[in-house]
Amino acid sequence: MVTFTHIFKKLLLFFSLGFLGLNTYAQGSFGSDRAGTQGFQFTKITVDARSAAMGNSNMADATDGSSLYWNPALASKIGTSFASISHTDYLVETSQEYFSYIHKFKDFAFGGSVQYFGSGDIKETTETKPFGTGRVFTTSHLAVGLTASHKITDLFSYGMSIKYYRVGIEEITYQTTGLDFGFSYDVGETGLRFAVGINNFGIDASPSGTTIRNTPDGEVEEEAQSEMSLPTRFTIGAAFDVIDEENSKLIVTGQITNPSDNAEQLNVGAEYIFMNQFFFRSGYEFGIEERKIPSVGGGVKFPFGGRSISADYAFTNYERLGAIHRISLSFSL
Repeated sequence: MVTFTHIFKKLLLFFSLGFLGLNTYAQGSFGSDRAGTQGFQFTKITVDARSAAMGNSNMADATDGSSLYWNPALASKIGTSFASISHTDYLVETSQEYFSYIHKFKDFAFGGSVQYFGSGDIKETTETKPFGTGRVFTTSHLAVGLTASHKITDLFSYGMSIKYYRVGIEEITYQTTGLDFGFSYDVGETGLRFAVGINNFGIDASPSGTTIRNTPDGEVEEEAQSEMSLPTRFTIGAAFDVIDEENSKLIVTGQITNPSDNAEQLNVGAEYIFMNQFFFRSGYEFGIEERKIPSVGGGVKFPFGGRSISADYAFTNYERLGAIHRISLSFSL
């Protein structure tokens, strides 16, 4: 029987272990001066509903198809092969699609993922024609990854993803490759686990192609001059099973992210699981000006043909930009 005192002691341990990281975050930095200095920003858009509902704090607990996005080390901790698809109804009529597949082989896992972000049609405007030139263009953003993960023991695993990135803006294209690398460690049978990871570590992308600009002197063909860098991020995360009973489970998660193009961020979240079938989630992101209320979401899992199917939803709101809706479907295979 889990008592209030037992839960309190677990929470105290979890937050005590995270105190050093929280203290570092609270001291602040000048990282915000780097905002907007790098490209491939779509790689920072959360790909799945579960993580989004928990405030993007799942770097140590993404034990589903989203592990290929958050931390490849977690892919080998999944009990079976796994497939997932997600759709994000993003800001200003843009959208994102995500697909991942993980194949388990003993203590190894091999996977592939595709993240695609599309702008939809954009009307071109200029200084002399602020209501539009009559020209419409689009942008496309793609990341394709191949992952290998190994669970060395029941407590420790590691993984790496090799990724190809492509961004198309009008007729200009940027292409490059990069790496994700991560570790995961469970602290015995305490229900506490830690993870460390580096995402989007790669080389700068040079532009190719030309585009047409409307100027007061007529149409001019232009080439892009600047290179585009990947937004590398270093993350430390933790997850803790506060309650772990047969029909009731409560997980709290947290992570500190140090991106190369912005200030440090602190994310926290929680998930309550009832009868291993119904899921209720919430989380919050500190250090983001537009975030005023927590993210929320939920899900349901049901058996199907000897396996299981999970359906999840997440709602995130930005004060001035509006709401983001995410849905995900996951299949154990």
